[in-house]
Amino acid sequence: MAMKNDATCGATITFEVEGEPGDLKATVHCPRKRRSNRYLPMALVSTSLGAAAAAASQLSPQLTQFSGLRKIFVRFENLASDSNSTQCLFQNVDSHVQLASSRKECRGVVAMAGSGKFFVGGNWKCNGTKDSLNKLVSDLNSAALESDVDVVVAPPFVYIDQVKNSLSDRIEIAAQNCWTGKGGAFTGEISVEQIKDLGCNWVVLGHSERRHIIGEDDQFIGKKAAYALSQNIGVIACIGELLEEREAGKTFDVCFQQLKAYADAVPSWDKIVIAYEPVWAIGTGKVATPEQAQEVHVAIRDWLSKNVSAEVASKARIIYGGSVNGGNCAELAKQEDIDGFLVGGASLKGLEFATIINSVTSKKVAV
Repeated sequence: MAMKNDATCGATITFEVEGEPGDLKATVHCPRKRRSNRYLPMALVSTSLGAAAAAASQLSPQLTQFSGLRKIFVRFENLASDSNSTQCLFQNVDSHVQLASSRKECRGVVAMAGSGKFFVGGNWKCNGTKDSLNKLVSDLNSAALESDVDVVVAPPFVYIDQVKNSLSDRIEIAAQNCWTGKGGAFTGEISVEQIKDLGCNWVVLGHSERRHIIGEDDQFIGKKAAYALSQNIGVIACIGELLEEREAGKTFDVCFQQLKAYADAVPSWDKIVIAYEPVWAIGTGKVATPEQAQEVHVAIRDWLSKNVSAEVASKARIIYGGSVNGGNCAELAKQEDIDGFLVGGASLKGLEFATIINSVTSKKVAV
């Protein structure tokens, strides 16, 4: 059923996310006649906002997707304000919104938008000594960790062998960087073949400190990712915006540009975990609210669906990084499109890192 357009009406229909995380509040503003509200109070699947927007876009070309960083809204101008049109809009949106309860069919299962395991990485950066890392490894080896989580730690290069030889096999090892191809006359670089020889299964690429301090650009990072994948090394592919980019409303533009550089270079997404790390939240003590993080994760998954494939979007694990700690991880983990974390400073504290790993329990649902 198509909606009628009435240019003389002046009605505005706005969808907003308000209230508890995941609630979708649809508010109809008809300034000349009436206001009515309708709530869909269950948690939404990752594509629900995009699906609602897609449904609505069939009704009007004046669609704004992912507008704003604090609220998500889809707005239509100059739609008819009669009750039949309003009812039609809700019918169309309802038919495209899939509630999370319809997909959570197993008792005690982990409910995520991505189809893989919850993923938690610890980036130790340029920290630690032989003694301090021995203590950290001992704490991790003695911690009780949930079984349905993939756990990876990235020690400094000089300590990879030490950590690999003493850490439980339960936790995999990542490198913090790699070169774009085979080794050779590249002073100070580490080749994929070398990190593979040390037993690494993953590499962290595109981290903001490599981008903004070292000066690596999107295409250079894409080349690294492509070569690592060609050698069967998984990639933790980092993206994220600077504070001034967020304040200028460019969060999605920046993240999509960085995603495109990976997409243009990599042969497959099967061994890629996407890490969204807003630069303004890394090591600052500031953290994106669960709603802010979820909004960007939904947008990333939507971009993958439109620009790579629906299958990749469905399978992709999109993790969050940026001052994640033992106190905020549970609330962040409850968001449907947050499939895990990339942790900095808190990963250097064994017990706290274990708490973050075990926040997977926040995603377990019983129906």
